[in-house]
Amino acid sequence: MAIRQVARMGHPVLRKVAEVVTDPGDPEIARLAGDMRDTIENLGAAGIAAPQVYVSKRVVVFRVPASRIPPGIKLKPIPWTTMINPVVKPLTEKKELIWERCLSLPNMHGKVPRHTEIKVVYHTTEGREAQIDAENWLAMLLQHEVDHLDGILYPMRMVDLSLLAFNSDPGALAEEAAKTPDLDPALRALVNAWPTREKWVG
Repeated sequence: MAIRQVARMGHPVLRKVAEVVTDPGDPEIARLAGDMRDTIENLGAAGIAAPQVYVSKRVVVFRVPASRIPPGIKLKPIPWTTMINPVVKPLTEKKELIWERCLSLPNMHGKVPRHTEIKVVYHTTEGREAQIDAENWLAMLLQHEVDHLDGILYPMRMVDLSLLAFNSDPGALAEEAAKTPDLDPALRALVNAWPTREKWVG
């Protein structure tokens, strides 16, 4: 397995609709998934889509370690999961705004409207059909990753670009963190590390 370079916003591979994987059991797909897992581990991320490692295939790899579960969220850690040809099916029309980051947009974050309850149907590397039901934070993560397979980056989903900011100056995020206990620990760490926050948040 190997750690791969991550494509950044602007590269054509991130704007393409990724190709359907015709044989989920192909050993090459398993090797790709292994490299994606190593890349996630190296970066300390939760998930990645194949186009982000310059491969235009409909493959997503993710995991949810205990350290990334927001307080108060009823979610157990999820082991490494590879989703091939995933399809997101909303279970409700309800959407909520949620803070997101992306490996392809380093050092930035933004608030994105996402369905709060979804089902994702996909194939495993053994060729079996599987599904996962997700809500709230996990639903956001999976919608974010599947968007990559359709050439969509999270700023393209945003309805208020004033909420797109650099991680070094998380003003709106800091305001929300002060009154929201159920915040992704990775995002709260950004707020806690903000050296000039006293100048902006009372």
